[in-house]
Amino acid sequence: MKKIGLYPGTFDPITLGHLDIIKRAARVVDTLYVGIANNKNKQTLFSASERVEIVQKTLSSTFKNKNIKVVSFSDLTVNFCKKIKANIIFRGLRVVTDFEYEFQLAGMNIRLEPKIQTIFLMADIENQLISSNMVKEIAELGGDIKKFAPKEAIVYLNKKLKNKS
Repeated sequence: MKKIGLYPGTFDPITLGHLDIIKRAARVVDTLYVGIANNKNKQTLFSASERVEIVQKTLSSTFKNKNIKVVSFSDLTVNFCKKIKANIIFRGLRVVTDFEYEFQLAGMNIRLEPKIQTIFLMADIENQLISSNMVKEIAELGGDIKKFAPKEAIVYLNKKLKNKS
């Protein structure tokens, strides 16, 4: 049986921490879907289509791996997994505060669909403090985000922030 995984997230914008998890998750499965969540309850700087575009451009310049697909979705994660026939959900853990929320999420997902397993991947030590929100805030305040985000995301972020002001 083919192992198909989903790494869901908002990716607003994608960070070097996300790339680290994508690289490692892609080694575990035959096909990895990077699922851009289109959650109407979350305020995002970029639209779902912009986030898909940023992630696709980032991955095409970073990985030559053909087993990674970028898609957007707006339904329950486990329902989307069923659509793409994924049997693994990957989640990244950065700091202890992530654990409680991710643990609850994994628990709910397994109750909703016991055939889909969640695998937690610890962020690399140099990426543990990076979050999309912090990257956006540093960029908005004129800070250098090269250590936190891929160049493709930085281009889009600078363009978006320039248009906002």
